[in-house]
Amino acid sequence: MKFPSLVLPIAFVQFMRMTDRPVVLVTGASKGIGAATALAFAKAGYDVCVNYHRDAPGAAETVARCEATGARAFVARADVADRSAVSEMFGACDELLGPVTCLVNNAGIIGGTAAVTEVSNDALRGTFATNVFGMIYCLQEAALRMRTDQGGAGGAIVNMSSVAATTGSPGEYVHYAASKGAVETLTIGAGKELGPVGIRVAAIRVGTTNTDLHAREGNATRPAAVAAATPLGRTAESVDIAEAAVWLASPKAGFVSGTVLTVAGGLHA
Repeated sequence: MKFPSLVLPIAFVQFMRMTDRPVVLVTGASKGIGAATALAFAKAGYDVCVNYHRDAPGAAETVARCEATGARAFVARADVADRSAVSEMFGACDELLGPVTCLVNNAGIIGGTAAVTEVSNDALRGTFATNVFGMIYCLQEAALRMRTDQGGAGGAIVNMSSVAATTGSPGEYVHYAASKGAVETLTIGAGKELGPVGIRVAAIRVGTTNTDLHAREGNATRPAAVAAATPLGRTAESVDIAEAAVWLASPKAGFVSGTVLTVAGGLHA
């Protein structure tokens, strides 16, 4: 369902919320890891808020695939770097599906490839605005709804990091690696702070994944090169990351918080 800019009939809103299914909001869910994650949660019994920024057709396709599993799903367009847009997105989710019980902080950008001495101010600001500020904005909104000391039911937050946080990505995108290092620090600190109010926070340190991201960033040969150096002999598929996110959000990972799970086929720094 598309996120409409109109007032919905009260009966329709009440119908949409008549369910005990858990609710997940996945940012950056129009393609790649985000789309696979939204679908995996739908298959696991969640209703899904599909966030996107620019790729409306991709987001609509993700919603259709989620709905085909029997899940309720809707599209919410928002730039996660815009705090007010994030607040409006979570408000729409409240009305259409109910308060989130899980957030997957997936939206992110690389910000281009450049030597650390050559990275532009625009690239730095854009990368940190989306990858760090945007992640914090979404975490804040989710936590307000989940925390048990304010009437919430608790929940789980999964942040997407990268092996770049530990390799540093020299000669490619140190600025991106630094933003993912911040994500891991956020995960550790928020996990400690929010655990007492019923919220688990964990991160996935994602290895190179077989999506079009690298081609869009001008480095289409990178996945093949990384696959050759990976102990399991391949790059990740989006579903590998998606299933890890579903597990981290599930009761099976009920004692996992404030930590980072590496999903990289055995490849480390």
